[in-house]
Amino acid sequence: MGSKVVSRAEEFSTLLRCLQDDQSSNSCTYEEDIHITKMNGDKLTAVNLYFANQTIFVCEKAVPKIIGLCDGDELNTETLNCTADSDDAEDSCDVLQTEQGPQPLTVMKARQLLSLYTLSQNPGVSAVDNNPILHPLWVRCDRSDPAGTAWFGAEIVCASNKVAGVKLYSITCKGSTVEKKSLVTLEELKQMHKNRHHSSSMGIKGSARFSLFGSTVVENTTIESQSSVTVDFKWSHVESILEIPPLSSTATLNIKVVCGDMRSPMFEMYRELEFLQTLANGLKTGETEWMEPVESTSAVNLTKVYLEELRNMAKTPQDQAAKTVETPKLKQETDPSIFNAFLERGDLDFAEQLWVRMRKSVSSYQDIGDCLKLVIEALRYGDIKPWIHRDSSSSLSKLILQSYHQQIDHVSLTGITPVTMLLEVGLDKMRKDYINYLIGEELTTLNHLYYYLSTEVDLQEQVIRLRKLHHLLEIIVTCGTFLGLPYDRQFVLTQSCLNHYKTSPYDEEHEFKLQIKPALISHFYQKEHPIMWGVEISSGQGLREVRTSLQLSDKPLVDHVIFETDFPNETVNGDIDEPAFFSTTMCCSFNSFV
Repeated sequence: MGSKVVSRAEEFSTLLRCLQDDQSSNSCTYEEDIHITKMNGDKLTAVNLYFANQTIFVCEKAVPKIIGLCDGDELNTETLNCTADSDDAEDSCDVLQTEQGPQPLTVMKARQLLSLYTLSQNPGVSAVDNNPILHPLWVRCDRSDPAGTAWFGAEIVCASNKVAGVKLYSITCKGSTVEKKSLVTLEELKQMHKNRHHSSSMGIKGSARFSLFGSTVVENTTIESQSSVTVDFKWSHVESILEIPPLSSTATLNIKVVCGDMRSPMFEMYRELEFLQTLANGLKTGETEWMEPVESTSAVNLTKVYLEELRNMAKTPQDQAAKTVETPKLKQETDPSIFNAFLERGDLDFAEQLWVRMRKSVSSYQDIGDCLKLVIEALRYGDIKPWIHRDSSSSLSKLILQSYHQQIDHVSLTGITPVTMLLEVGLDKMRKDYINYLIGEELTTLNHLYYYLSTEVDLQEQVIRLRKLHHLLEIIVTCGTFLGLPYDRQFVLTQSCLNHYKTSPYDEEHEFKLQIKPALISHFYQKEHPIMWGVEISSGQGLREVRTSLQLSDKPLVDHVIFETDFPNETVNGDIDEPAFFSTTMCCSFNSFV
């Protein structure tokens, strides 16, 4: 083999090695027109099927940025250095930059890169050092070959800590079609695998994904939702393409719930949490964007009426007064039929009922200060004798306790004090709301909630933990209400969410997993079309295992290809009786270096 080719292979390997070892950089350029990115395989749908939790290299055509001037000048195209000073770019306010999507390389160029990668790691050709093996390499292709290849990939395989060979991958894809007859059959796929690998025995596995909750189509209109619940099935003994997963499959729910969905029974509490977050943001930044009041009556007038009710009740025995005071019948922000009553409490104390009134009517700092001034004066003069929960920790609750002994500390309602006092009451109230549901439904215990209920951390951290608890409840209530999950599955999901959020930051994009028996959700998926269906044929064992797979999906798995089809790339099957599927095929082969 020519020394120039080996030299180029070693040069390419050195570049990849530097990128792999450099913790501060995720990309570099090769031969000026090839962009190489280091990323997690789960970011690429087609590659994700086999390299979901693995770091990979991705090669693609270096894309110029389109630069245009704001004053209407003609657009200019040029390639920008990605290491340019970002401050200078920000200062050039008269320049607009837009980026094209990922661009493929030619199939011939892709083959050359895979050859360089493979040669550089072959101990029989190059001087392979003792460094860790390189990450797998994937190259975007322009489908210019007869097979229509969209991706080429290579993965170094080791045995006993020594490089043993390389696995080569190819991914081909076709545009969407509703004609099932045009899809490859299971027998054809088996024959394809057999011809490539000359295998006598083969294993077959099926997989499918169905959407159980998310965006829906009503009368040809798509109702978008950022929340989604999908279920992944895996099974053996596949008999035909697009067969329904058998009840013997293993099934896993993928749950992603974004707070604020108006369909959720938690929406009213979400709005309450948003007001609490508004107060916390005001304390943090000094600026507040007040929510539109739900009540037409002012916060001050609502407070005056409430205090007058309590003054009248003070004339009756205290225990009778406690029974008489009810949760205020104020306006709800959602249809009462949608809001689930089991999340409401009937034991709201004075501070909590004050919070309920104020959070729907406050529109300024002045409102908060004026309302609290009325309350503190009523307490100081003994006009009211309100009751509060023993475990209340807010500053207002402490003043109420002092009022029982006719001794109230002086409180200066200036600066951030009123907002802080109201925020404390809201935190107290909402924590009890969540405890009431979780403990009442026997989904956890107080010991498991200690992290979320602690008042030993600052108020901002308390708000963050409350948001985590709210997100947890959104997940549980969504799955319980819309999927009808039984108690044991809700219990397991609750523990999983609680444990996750004890150590992880708040993240509505996180996907929670839950094992489930297919029979529990069979009525959701057996009459529906899958959003993804796959079959994998494999042969060989250990390092020499090779696979051929087919994936049918309602959206393309390759993002750098524009398909010529009657159906849009971002297809939602909607009212089509026969769904349109994009077809993606992956083949794998093993080449030994020994």
